[in-house]
Amino acid sequence: MRAITVRDRNAGVPGLTLTDMPYPHAAENDVIVRVHAAGFTPGELDWPTTWTDRAGRDRTPTIPGHELSGVVAELGYGTTGLTVGQRVFGLTDWARDGSLAEYTAVEARNLAPLAADVEHTVAAALPISGLTAWQGLFDHAHLTSGQTVLVHGAAGGVGSIAVQLAREVGAQVIGTGRAADRDLALSLGAQTFVDLNADDLRQVGEVDVVFDVIGGDILRRSTELVRPGGTVVTITAPPDVQPRQGRAVFFVVEPDRARLVDLAERVRTGRLRPVVGDVRPLAETASAFARHRRAPGKTIIKIAE
Repeated sequence: MRAITVRDRNAGVPGLTLTDMPYPHAAENDVIVRVHAAGFTPGELDWPTTWTDRAGRDRTPTIPGHELSGVVAELGYGTTGLTVGQRVFGLTDWARDGSLAEYTAVEARNLAPLAADVEHTVAAALPISGLTAWQGLFDHAHLTSGQTVLVHGAAGGVGSIAVQLAREVGAQVIGTGRAADRDLALSLGAQTFVDLNADDLRQVGEVDVVFDVIGGDILRRSTELVRPGGTVVTITAPPDVQPRQGRAVFFVVEPDRARLVDLAERVRTGRLRPVVGDVRPLAETASAFARHRRAPGKTIIKIAE
């Protein structure tokens, strides 16, 4: 099968190559998915689990990418709840070969059924972004109706979903980004938009929740805006500052089949709109990974028709 692989940790994005790889093995409780569309996180080449297995052993050449949508091609021993030919989407294991391949092995519990009227390119934009937004807002920050949330990167893959979910529960949403992101953020439900390059972040006043996807100085300045009892949630790194009378939480997204089902139903019924940015073929994965490329929404790699 064709797959994107990387062998040299120091090579970075230029080290991504399109190669032939063996068809994956379905372990117990695994599913082999014929991948139609895949998503990735630009920084994942820096993650330790990209290079080693759960025991810390080198596993290069490795296939990156951790989001997929496709069709079940094979069931491993003991796998239940899914059938060959079924449309599915979900999240691959962090320490195994990922989704940027024609076929990949995934634990069945990490996959959810996908309705026929949701496109694979849309479904592939949901697993990490949708679960991260939900878990950050509700599992960690406990956002409720009437509260105010500051969502950084409001036009990005995670931020765009966070804006929509927060508005649906009745929160007041302030989105941030670049000037070019303003119209998209407002169309998704943000009531106020802050241009991080031109506006003073302090103008937003006090907020109950900060949802951070940027880190660094933006995270530190945002922490000062949290009112007593509020929460800063970040996915970038453990925070080195805390709100004066609040909490700061760093988390890594976790698989959740039931929540994936819920998110897909929201998409199917029009209550949630994942923002799909560029859609690239597998051969153009390296250019899609390039950090200098900044586009709204989630970049998706289309692998099969």
